[in-house]
Amino acid sequence: MHAILALDQGTTSSRAILFDAHGSVLAVAQRELRQFYPHPGWVEHDAEEIWQSQIGVAAEVLASVPDVEVIAIGITNQRETTIVWDRTTGKPIANAIVWQDRRTAEDCDALRAAGHEPLFRERTGLLLDPYFSGTKLRWLLQRTSNTNLAFGTVDAWLIWNLTHGRSHVTDVTNASRTLLFDIHRNTWDDELLAILDIPRALLPDVRCSSEIVATTAEGVPIPA
Repeated sequence: MHAILALDQGTTSSRAILFDAHGSVLAVAQRELRQFYPHPGWVEHDAEEIWQSQIGVAAEVLASVPDVEVIAIGITNQRETTIVWDRTTGKPIANAIVWQDRRTAEDCDALRAAGHEPLFRERTGLLLDPYFSGTKLRWLLQRTSNTNLAFGTVDAWLIWNLTHGRSHVTDVTNASRTLLFDIHRNTWDDELLAILDIPRALLPDVRCSSEIVATTAEGVPIPA
């Protein structure tokens, strides 16, 4: 039997839903995700736990339906949550910084005082706010000397792991929540990257939201 596997990685849990070819639900599994609050206003996740919980619930739903063949995997995720990992080892360099985290509020204030907000708003459609990924990513990069890194929101992290590191990709909708993406030209913006001192090389490739963005190590397509 053919089925579609939906991975729903949220702020408080990871969930998997298996659908048949007619859209009927065959199985559902869910696991809670731990939240870490190391300082007031800081919110973190263990990126490895994100991956292990998500692949764990996927295994649960597949085990509950005999003789099923997954023909596609869809991913929905918490968006602005920021993960940085080593390209060689595939290991995160720190906990994921969750979208609610406010640790870069002063950085945003400084960028605003320097007159950068109009440019960010014009290019990205977003205000300078710690909610988005850009200043979170800069904060992480300022605390490491490792240059062999990859950045992603949760979708890119899951796809990296599903493809055993072969695909470092995201789609336009997730890229547009980073403060780094020109929504008019549909590309990473070099001027914004320079302001935040973020190397373009660590960013994922951006794909449109109506194509197969990657294929798992087992050959299953992952559409955006």
